[in-house]
Amino acid sequence: MGVTAKNFFQSYYKKDRLPTVEYPEEKSTVNQYSRNFPFLLYDGDDPIEGMRCIACTLCELACPPACIYIIKDKDENGKPIKRPVVFDIDLSVCMSCQLCVEACPYEAIRMDSEFELSTANRFEGLMVNREELLKSNEYYHEIHPIEAQVTDDRMAAKAAEAAAKQKEREERARLAAEAKKAAEEKKAAEEAATAQAAESTEATVAETAEATEPEVEKIAPVAESPQAEEQQEVPAAPETAEAPKPVEEPPQAVEVNEVPQAKEAAPNLEEQPKKPEGSAEAEEPRVESDNSGEPEKPE
Repeated sequence: MGVTAKNFFQSYYKKDRLPTVEYPEEKSTVNQYSRNFPFLLYDGDDPIEGMRCIACTLCELACPPACIYIIKDKDENGKPIKRPVVFDIDLSVCMSCQLCVEACPYEAIRMDSEFELSTANRFEGLMVNREELLKSNEYYHEIHPIEAQVTDDRMAAKAAEAAAKQKEREERARLAAEAKKAAEEKKAAEEAATAQAAESTEATVAETAEATEPEVEKIAPVAESPQAEEQQEVPAAPETAEAPKPVEEPPQAVEVNEVPQAKEAAPNLEEQPKKPEGSAEAEEPRVESDNSGEPEKPE
């Protein structure tokens, strides 16, 4: 009762204590914490290019009365573009629950404080489209200055974090490129060293071949001489092999008159001891005569 009495008596000399406002000639002041229906935010001067919404449809899924309708835009080739070509909200169904604002990860949708939305057409008049919903960030700062500043600070922190991650990725890519380049240079140096070593080896072999060519030329005529060929043809006798026997000469013809002498010499031949086989001296052929008086030829 004391608060009521205070307001009653102060309303006579304080205008802000007046309980009524002469509407529509005089409009009441709406505080910054009021909320009515959603609207879309954009940055810059162009509403379409600066639109924050990317048509992710999270607000459409989060809406309890299902009053949001979104269709993603496409380019000339049919490739999807990160912005909505259709974004409609049926205000006759919206219950201002603000769940769409909570679900949006891009700070693209906010609650408006405008309430003068009465219309004679209940259906088409309360269906607002994308162009009617788009409002600038400056308008957002006018109706909700504290909330708008907090939102801008949060977006700036996200942008700084994204820039730091991008810089880190670029730094990692640069270090990887430098490491790859160093590895390629090292590999090229190793290949060049290997090629140089191969060339030096080939040069050494060529010099050695050139140095040995005169000796080969001197030795070649000696190898082609007849004496060398004869020496090459005669194989060396093995140590355990028997000594070769001398070639036996055919006995000369003995005259008839010399037959007795041959007979006399025969006993002496028989009396001689036999030489062992394999000795250097070969046995002489024995000559025997028959009754005809002609000596027999050795077999």
